[in-house]
Amino acid sequence: MISFIDTKELITTVEELRSLIGYPSELVQHKVISHIDEHCRDFIAKSPFIVISTSDSTGRCDVSPRGDSAGFIRVVDDKHIVIPERPGNKRMDSLSNIISNPEIGLVFLIPGLGETLRINGRAFVTKDSELLNTMAVNGKIPLLGIVVAIEECFLHCAKAFRRSRLWEPESWLNKDELPSAAKILSSHVKLEGVTAELIAERLEEGYSKRLY
Repeated sequence: MISFIDTKELITTVEELRSLIGYPSELVQHKVISHIDEHCRDFIAKSPFIVISTSDSTGRCDVSPRGDSAGFIRVVDDKHIVIPERPGNKRMDSLSNIISNPEIGLVFLIPGLGETLRINGRAFVTKDSELLNTMAVNGKIPLLGIVVAIEECFLHCAKAFRRSRLWEPESWLNKDELPSAAKILSSHVKLEGVTAELIAERLEEGYSKRLY
């Protein structure tokens, strides 16, 4: 147990949780649908960025971003979508998790819009070339894709975005105040000769030459 937490103050039952927070409104209770309707389809077509949540067979969780031009996710029918797997760092956290535990959660974002679309379902990893050929970019065909069988679709309100002011440029840090990915990686990997400058070069090369 975490040493600085008073165990007597932990919430350990759903009943206690509900006694403090209450219950969702009738509108919230009825907003979940089990298929992709025309509104969800339009939202997906306009979304260039999603966040994927998966977990392995033991419940160990992972969250991973995916992004491309708006509409990069293919809606096959009202119960299935396909997410192309573009080149990455080859950790394959999401794909490995899906193979051991198909449960998946997705959040779709549209820049400038506070509301997000959430989709939950079961996922499968495919290498179907006929399917993947339809998602080629710059002549590069993804080697794999994530097929999601839809179980829940619903809109999530904009309170998190309003609080964070995420889409308001005046709230953003100046460029020189942003964390340096190269410095962070150099500090974390602790490999001899792998400097922040070297990592910065490798990152930029990957961004410019290996997006697809």
